[in-house]
Amino acid sequence: MYSTKDIAVVILNWNGKALLEQFLPSVVALSTGAKIYVADNASTDDSVGFISEHFPNVKIIQNTVNGGYAKGYNDVLEHVNESLFCLLNSDIQVTENWLGPIIDTFNNSEKTTIVQPKILDYKNKDYFEYAGAGGGFVDALGYPFCRGRIFDSIERDNGQYNDETSIFWASGACFFIKTERLKHLGGFDESYFAHMEEIDLCWRAFNQGLNVIYNGASTVYHVGGATLSEVSPKKTFLNFRNSLFTLVKNASGWVFFKVLFRLILDGLAGLRFLLQGKFSHFLAILKAHFSFYGHLFELIRKRRQLNQRSGYAQRISIVWDYFVKQKTEF
Repeated sequence: MYSTKDIAVVILNWNGKALLEQFLPSVVALSTGAKIYVADNASTDDSVGFISEHFPNVKIIQNTVNGGYAKGYNDVLEHVNESLFCLLNSDIQVTENWLGPIIDTFNNSEKTTIVQPKILDYKNKDYFEYAGAGGGFVDALGYPFCRGRIFDSIERDNGQYNDETSIFWASGACFFIKTERLKHLGGFDESYFAHMEEIDLCWRAFNQGLNVIYNGASTVYHVGGATLSEVSPKKTFLNFRNSLFTLVKNASGWVFFKVLFRLILDGLAGLRFLLQGKFSHFLAILKAHFSFYGHLFELIRKRRQLNQRSGYAQRISIVWDYFVKQKTEF
């Protein structure tokens, strides 16, 4: 049976001293029993000095390079001895007893591998937050969406997702996983750098018959966009490219046709950006596709080494439901 002493709460930091000043105190104060780590991705600000001075009980792990979210957390694994690994963004405010329900969920089932709490918007606390909300799913073409958030439509939190239920993917903003299972799954795919790597990991877990669970009795508040702004072309590039990576590696069935449809829909999204005058985002999608083509043989190699399992899609097409049928809530 797990308890808080079995949890390593690991905050990945890159030049985030201001965020650590704002949010680390609540993590330390409200995570009694858990071991708190800050993994620093070769910051050039005074993040490490700040932690050493003000939080001497927080263990600092200094990565030698900024390998993004994926490599940053993979490098941390060799330093963590706790049985449960909590990957926590530096822009998360935790709440009273946020760890208790998570521990209960892990104790309820041996097959439970990954758990996500309810994620609300720090800037608008009555609403869900884009990155994870009430737990994630994908459609047949691999487009991700959440309970509480479909594309840019965000639901108000009225207690509709206060349940404990199976989901397809958990948000990397606050992501609990059994440490040994993370190692067994091979960690995060470092070619992603950032964005969508947690969906890829959850999909690999699903393909091995492991469970991802959401527990709405635990709540955290997420700022979102603190490392890469939501309007950043780099974020557009990573999301479009990495979504294609994930589809090729993990989707069952006729993946060629799924990818073809995705490329067409991505082209329409690029055209929409162009008509909106967002030329840098249009270029980001083009770059994402060229990067995808450059990685294609490597992705096929990885696909052949992995299991693929049917039944992953919660919807046939979330794009059709949202843009044609105007369905904006889960």
